[in-house]
Amino acid sequence: MENLLVYNLLAFVVALALSLGLTPLVRSFARRTGRVAVPKDTRWHKKETALLGGVAVFVSTMAVWLATASALGWDAFGKPYLPIALCASGMFVLGLIDDLHTMDPQHKLAGQIVLTSILVFLGFRLEWTSYKTIDLFISILWIVGITNAFNLLDNMDGLSAGVAFIAALFTFLLHLSSPGSASPEAVLLLTASFLGALLGFLVYNFNPASIFMGDAGSLFIGFVMACLMTMGGSVQTVGGNVANLLSVIAIPILIVFIPIVDTGFVSFMRKLFRRPISQGGKDHSSHRMVAIGLSEKKAVWVLYGFSVASGLIALAIRHLNTGLTLVLIAFYLLFVLFFWIYLGRVKVYSEKSILSEESASVLTPILVQITYRRRLFEVLLDVVLIAVAYYTAYLLRFEGQVGEDFDFFLRSLPIMLACQTFAFYIMGVYRGIWESTGIKDLIGYVKAITIGTVMPMLILLFIYRFQSFSRAVFVIYWGVMLVLVSLSRLSFRLLDEGVRIPSRKGDRALIYGAGIGGQFALKEIQNNPDLGLQLVGFVDDNPRLRGRKIKGYPVLGGGENLGEIIRAQDIKTIIVSFRRAGAEKASDIRTLCDTLGVKAEVRQMQVLLT
Repeated sequence: MENLLVYNLLAFVVALALSLGLTPLVRSFARRTGRVAVPKDTRWHKKETALLGGVAVFVSTMAVWLATASALGWDAFGKPYLPIALCASGMFVLGLIDDLHTMDPQHKLAGQIVLTSILVFLGFRLEWTSYKTIDLFISILWIVGITNAFNLLDNMDGLSAGVAFIAALFTFLLHLSSPGSASPEAVLLLTASFLGALLGFLVYNFNPASIFMGDAGSLFIGFVMACLMTMGGSVQTVGGNVANLLSVIAIPILIVFIPIVDTGFVSFMRKLFRRPISQGGKDHSSHRMVAIGLSEKKAVWVLYGFSVASGLIALAIRHLNTGLTLVLIAFYLLFVLFFWIYLGRVKVYSEKSILSEESASVLTPILVQITYRRRLFEVLLDVVLIAVAYYTAYLLRFEGQVGEDFDFFLRSLPIMLACQTFAFYIMGVYRGIWESTGIKDLIGYVKAITIGTVMPMLILLFIYRFQSFSRAVFVIYWGVMLVLVSLSRLSFRLLDEGVRIPSRKGDRALIYGAGIGGQFALKEIQNNPDLGLQLVGFVDDNPRLRGRKIKGYPVLGGGENLGEIIRAQDIKTIIVSFRRAGAEKASDIRTLCDTLGVKAEVRQMQVLLT
């Protein structure tokens, strides 16, 4: 083992040194020959930057791996993974051609599928099921998908290379601690060379980047990462047991989780907003984080953090029992879900302002519709939270072990889901506003969760007499569910208030109507500094909202207090956010302002739902 670590450390150091020395040479060559990335509307960078950095990563990885494998014994260290090296080289050449002569997306995809199919034919495939045909198609989809995911992730300085380095590092640790069915020495040697090459390039690629990797680099590192993930274990039985499935399927996905999430996220949002998926744009996760106030470096570090968290969970899977592993993954996925839903609400696409003075139908079409119809999402989210809380309570009660009464737990789960959802409905949970969650709402959650806990207990007691099932599960469930629901309702408010810096410039403005329409008006003000508005707060006729804060802005009072609020706050602009009777309300406010002798512009928010 000590000799193995020495060899891998040597490969890492040599690849690092070679990459550190080669990258500046490639950068100089790219600048002299005009191989530079020119700023475009669809690209994030703002200055001409050298391309072809992937050449340094490719040469450093392949040269060091070939040299060390030959020195240590080609048959043992080189020959087993020669097909990967050859196909990875083909992927590099494919990307290089695209960098030099711009290929059509369909031609590039066809080349990727051909190279991947050759590799799968030679025996490098995932073994996630007991059916070879299914595994074959899954393997092609996996390798092509991950390859392109890292390509799409290359949208900000240091992001793709840094995430690849973190993923490769955890891959190395996984193979070192639990090599599985692959030859550990050969896998570790290839991974160590890859790590050194990535780190050497990252020195020049991190913000502010002096060189980009280009498609040659992104396709190469994505392909290598996808291949490294095919060298794990396999499902030993038809369908496999839960523990084996977690080890075989969850670990590879978690290792490359951030590229998968970002690719899925941006593809979904582009499809939702009727934009070409293959077209570049400033709408990735990193871009949205910058839009809410983070610097480029901080946005990249946040995604690094998610990548590290995913890797740590992947490492933990092989050391925790199945129950605790499922709970850990569930809570992590819930956090990821909350965060990326929040990012999805950040406006990045150019649309007409809902505060425009134009008389035409002015709208923020799809986002408005999603928000007004999000109660369905709230219900679906709560169903997930109920299941997670109930399962967590079971595991906590029985110390992470799945016992003989697990069948009773599964039979009782639908009853718990139905009762808790019904309790939320009758207690008015779905009438609330996430961004205005306060103490009164928390009290309502306590009541609803209490009812949703007691009802299934009584039903199960009547039907089954509980059999041998512990009643303590329901007590634990109550506490866990309260925490999950409270966090889910507060998360968006905390995120908004934590990262948004209120504008101190422009005319002092007031929004009349603190519902979802008012929140859209707020988002418009935050995202469009050209409007020249400084929001002071809200006015709303709903007494439940008085004294609360919505995204950090207070609800100052109701319509009866409008005159004194205008005078006290020196309001210059009033935005009427009502969907119905908005014109009438705007007219009434103008009349009131004239009566009071207050000079305030009244603007109606124009929203059209289709």
